[in-house]
Amino acid sequence: MAKKIILAITGASGSVYAQSIINTLLQTNLQKQYQELNIVLSSNAEEVWKYELGVFDKKQIPFKIYHKNDFSAPFASGSAGFDTMIIAPCSMGTLGRIAHGISNDLISRAADVVLKERRKLILLTRETPLNLIHINNMKIVTEAGGIICPATPSFYSKPLNIDELISTVTDRVLQLAGFQLNTYSWKG
Repeated sequence: MAKKIILAITGASGSVYAQSIINTLLQTNLQKQYQELNIVLSSNAEEVWKYELGVFDKKQIPFKIYHKNDFSAPFASGSAGFDTMIIAPCSMGTLGRIAHGISNDLISRAADVVLKERRKLILLTRETPLNLIHINNMKIVTEAGGIICPATPSFYSKPLNIDELISTVTDRVLQLAGFQLNTYSWKG
């Protein structure tokens, strides 16, 4: 059965990770692997995207984009049956609100729903160094069933450019989400 996916984009640095996930999911062979993709942005996500990538044009993104306060979005309820939520990039503030059950916007509400329904929540965290509060929040979310996937590129595939390096992170996220990708895998 095709997946129903939520992609949340926060104001953490790393908009390129969200862009890469969107572009990868637009590939024809992957479009058959999901039924629906909905996007929600935090207050600062669009501004950070513009700063880091130049332009944020909603018309160029062929998926439904929800406002952070739109609690009528289908994925604000467990009955809508969304399988997976990816937060990329995930700020430490968003991580903290999720860890402590503070559902004050659509991102934290959707994450709460995904966790309570025992579905897949993947947080592509973006911060360094980490303080003890960050680490403890990661522990709480992990114990609740979430997956913490730091934005840490790998070099086994010998990436030749920034796009290939970014893909070492985003391909891993999409594999964690259950997508079958034709990408590098470690052979030992």
